Amino acid sequence: MSSIEDKIKGVANQVVGKVKEEVGHITNDKKLEGEGVAQNLKGKVQKATGDAKDAVKSGIDKL
Repeated sequence: MSSIEDKIKGVANQVVGKVKEEVGHITNDKKLEGEGVAQNLKGKVQKATGDAKDAVKSGIDKL
């Protein structure tokens, strides 16, 4: 997966996760809220992976 794909999927997972988290909180659905927290975290990791790939590529390009 390319760094752009990682970043896009990461941001999408963060948004969907945050929505699930908020809906779960509002409806007092702890399971949905927990799923949202987990998906949000997954998105943050995906985005960080994309950022790391960019940093590595940038470092290699400078050689």
